[in-house]
Amino acid sequence: MKANIEWNGKRFEVDFSSGIDLSIPMQSGSNNPNAFHIPEPLFEPIKVGDFVGSVAMGSGANCENLHINAHGNGTHTESIGHITLERVSINSVLNQFHFIAQIISLEPTQIEGGDWIVFGEGVPEILQKGVEAVILRTIPNGDEKLNKLYSGNNPTYLDPKFVSVLVQAGINHLLVDLPSVDREEDGGAMAAHKAFWQFPESPRTKATISEMVYVPNSLPDGVYLLNLQIASLETDASPSKPVIYKLLQ
Repeated sequence: MKANIEWNGKRFEVDFSSGIDLSIPMQSGSNNPNAFHIPEPLFEPIKVGDFVGSVAMGSGANCENLHINAHGNGTHTESIGHITLERVSINSVLNQFHFIAQIISLEPTQIEGGDWIVFGEGVPEILQKGVEAVILRTIPNGDEKLNKLYSGNNPTYLDPKFVSVLVQAGINHLLVDLPSVDREEDGGAMAAHKAFWQFPESPRTKATISEMVYVPNSLPDGVYLLNLQIASLETDASPSKPVIYKLLQ
């Protein structure tokens, strides 16, 4: 199926049969990325009386309980409820699902003390007018991101000033291939999260942050159509499935 869309006064064609999934598949066990020392996902057959939800164990159907934590087990999308006292669910916040997005590749800088930070130099000059979402690919970009152990290793994070620049440019949806936009241990400061959501001064309740995406090296930097999909969960974050499509003129 194909469709025509208009953006920035130009007409583009989108082939919906050629979506590119930026999510990392989640599975039971250790073969997933892991952050913040969160337990591994566990998928196990339900047991009710004599019934066990497993065809392999003699039942007529498979029926599994899923034990996951969106924030540390894989690709997920967060609402401002991640940092607020008030309960704000991602399902109540994300009610538009298609956006013009720009992939930007950036190399982190190591600072004194050993931290690696993305400062975003030069981004304002390359960010195209009218883009609603930024998809950040950090360099180097290897497939080890598909099951990397981040816990206890102080992974790369974003400079809050860079995040503020994105906000000023009108970016409402930020997607990163990191476990968090903030430092692994920051004493609860959550500076980049707060900068993006402009919390508590002027909360941007419709803005979202997606973490642990994976952007293949085969995709060039540039503008795409993004379909940001979540599960309809009434909690601050959900496993998510960002799918992008090339814009063809």
